[in-house]
Amino acid sequence: MRLSNQTLSQLPKGVVVPTYDRSKIKTKIVHLGFGAFHRAHQAVYTDILATQHDSDWGYCEVNLIGGEAQIQDLKQQDCLFSVCEMSYDNWNTRVVGIAKEALHADINGIQKVLAVMTRPEIAIVSITVTEKGYCYLPSTASIDTNNPLISHDISYPYAPKSVPGVIVEALRLRKEQGLKPFTVMSCDNMPENGHVTRNVVLALAKQRDPDLAQWINDNVTFPSTMVDRIVPAATPETMVKINKQLGGIDDPAGIAGEPFRQWVIEDNFVAGRPQWQKVGAELVNDVLPYEEMKLRMLNGSHSFFAYLGYLAGYLHIDECMQDNNYVTAARHLMLNEQATTLRVKDVDLSAYADSLLDRYRNTGLKHRTWQIAMDGTLKLPQRMLDSIRYHVANNNTAFDCLALGVAAWMRYVSGVDDAGKSIEVSDPSIMQINELVANSADDENRVKALLSLTHVFGSDLPHNQLFVDKVTNAYLALRDLGAKQTVKNLTELFSTINATNNN
Repeated sequence: MRLSNQTLSQLPKGVVVPTYDRSKIKTKIVHLGFGAFHRAHQAVYTDILATQHDSDWGYCEVNLIGGEAQIQDLKQQDCLFSVCEMSYDNWNTRVVGIAKEALHADINGIQKVLAVMTRPEIAIVSITVTEKGYCYLPSTASIDTNNPLISHDISYPYAPKSVPGVIVEALRLRKEQGLKPFTVMSCDNMPENGHVTRNVVLALAKQRDPDLAQWINDNVTFPSTMVDRIVPAATPETMVKINKQLGGIDDPAGIAGEPFRQWVIEDNFVAGRPQWQKVGAELVNDVLPYEEMKLRMLNGSHSFFAYLGYLAGYLHIDECMQDNNYVTAARHLMLNEQATTLRVKDVDLSAYADSLLDRYRNTGLKHRTWQIAMDGTLKLPQRMLDSIRYHVANNNTAFDCLALGVAAWMRYVSGVDDAGKSIEVSDPSIMQINELVANSADDENRVKALLSLTHVFGSDLPHNQLFVDKVTNAYLALRDLGAKQTVKNLTELFSTINATNNN
């Protein structure tokens, strides 16, 4: 049996199911990227809002590229899906009913997607497509015109494939039809994600029609958001547990994540929004300080664990947490090298760091280091390199953990772990990375070669001798000693420095 309207009554007593009248829910939000995070985060907030406050805001869920099965599963299940909260061995489950429609560009056709986006009642287009879905260059925070999807959309603007292309065409149609614009809201892990989204949309619109770009600039809002919930990719073991939670009813669209969730939203909506603040979201004027806090302390430490953990043979984050040296190094990274670069106020960053470490210890999550290590060329700039630039600009030489994190990424993309096993590296720049690795010796030349990726490191860091020396020394230590011993040596150094300072 599959999850559906008919099987809701057969679910175990402890499963939370929609108690609101789903027929009264209206499609007011088109969401691009019906992936795990959206299901476990924004959709849950909106579902709770409907349950507790009689909200009628609902979603049309859209996948543009890939994820065909997710959309087909959702449609077969009356647009119902389950979200489990994993707290060690304790699981809690709710069925989310806030989705009203589901479309896939390849199955239903992009014109059908655009038709929904041009309905007068659509007030928000929200996005979770990971960093690479924006087709932008992190070094410039603007559009990558060499991206194949963008090249296609410039040539065939009426049949777009990229996220920016679909948004530009939908807004063009709304302008042409005399309709009000919608708000475009990114929920992906990028600093100033609203600013990035605005940049790529306007840049692509200018390629088509300067008047259209001006209309978008004058009428469309792009609020930034900070989103936080650890949602590992579903595994066969996860799906077995979800099935058990549902009393034997299948839900291939189900997902599981940690109990913690946070959503900080810039309150800048041109056509209205749900009252998400009633269910725990924070509506603020400036999201950037919160974004930087999360990207550098949480996501930065996650990447630190991912590269150093995978090299050492730790397949999951909770395994890294069983190594005291890794925990000590990560806490030092967060408080001594990341927190000092932040502008957020009224937040106890020491307590925040400890809360993150507690979340990482959750053995129910099984968050794969390999998954977090994906797409490093897009993640490194905001997770580590921006902090390094802060230290360099302020003549602060103490950024050894950050340098080690960068060096660990270099070892990781070199393709072999500390046990000599090959690594399946997943990155949008993989062809360029592989060429640089193949044509450089496994020494300081490897570091120099990878630093030539200007879309990652820019033109400044590769010419900063302090940065180059620190990364090179860390890389050579990882090569000669392995990740575990290198981390251990670094924590012992911190201990010696602290003892000296205390005396």
